[in-house]
Amino acid sequence: MTAKTERLPRTDRRSANKKSGGYLLKAGIKKWTVSIVRGLLIFGLCFMIIQPMLTRFGSSLMQEKDLYDATVVLLPRNVTLENYKIVADLTVFPQSMLNTLWTSLIVSVLQVIACTLVGYGFARYEFPLKRFWFACVVLIIVIPPQTIATPLYMNFRYFDIFGIFKTFSPKGEPLNLLSSIVPYLLMSITCMGLKDGLYIYMLRQYFNGIPKSLEEAAYVDGCSTLRTFRTIMLPDAMPTVLSCFLFSFVWQWTDLFYTRNFLKGMPIYSTELSSILTRMSRYFSADAEKAVVVPPARQQQLVAIGVLICCIPLIILYIFTQRTFVESIAMSGSKE
Repeated sequence: MTAKTERLPRTDRRSANKKSGGYLLKAGIKKWTVSIVRGLLIFGLCFMIIQPMLTRFGSSLMQEKDLYDATVVLLPRNVTLENYKIVADLTVFPQSMLNTLWTSLIVSVLQVIACTLVGYGFARYEFPLKRFWFACVVLIIVIPPQTIATPLYMNFRYFDIFGIFKTFSPKGEPLNLLSSIVPYLLMSITCMGLKDGLYIYMLRQYFNGIPKSLEEAAYVDGCSTLRTFRTIMLPDAMPTVLSCFLFSFVWQWTDLFYTRNFLKGMPIYSTELSSILTRMSRYFSADAEKAVVVPPARQQQLVAIGVLICCIPLIILYIFTQRTFVESIAMSGSKE
């Protein structure tokens, strides 16, 4: 009825509104009010997210004298790309970025594989102390990794399994796995990596929402347990699996805790960026033995450029995967 009355001439709409007792006018005002408020909220949220990125990008193109010019706010008066070269030198770019990329990919893939299998096991199978082990998964989510920093360090600094490595070592000492990616790999395949408890919980909840009749029909047709999981359950869960991969990749990309503990000898972009201020004073010094005082505005500008470079790969990744990410949220909402 509303769609038809909108196409009527103005006089006819007025008469139709009088006949409805003013209902059409009130409905139209309500519709326009809701649309305007929704538009303002969306614009405000988008501005809050995009405005810091635009500010950082604008300041990254400024020369140092523009930082102290009160008339320069967003657009630079003297454009330069020298700042990007300085940040690249301070963060060992592109080596640190390449190391971060392949480390994040390997860790994320292993985490998703292990957590998918564990989440499916919690959703479909009964085994001794199942509730206890799931409570341990919840504890992994609740307890921050900093609380077990010392045990993790000691475990991988003097790594041994029932004294085997110490017995067969030429020096009679356990293995030192620090400054390598091996601790990362071991923690990923054993579901003890960064945020693994969250991924297990997400996948368990998704598999719980899939009807068991699908698996029973596959068993009747002669499929094994592994084949049923691979051909029926896993394809249906791919949006959730990919969402877990995106979460894992992003958190691993910006991680400082594990990289500082396990990858001290490898340049990783997050660790290089976190210590950029300590190298900045010597970088601008003509004498390598002496450090200079870098103005705070200049420090903030270079740090902002480093953060911007760190965010660019994640933005590109989201652009290509946002449809799958939104689909996984919609599917999880419909299942619940």
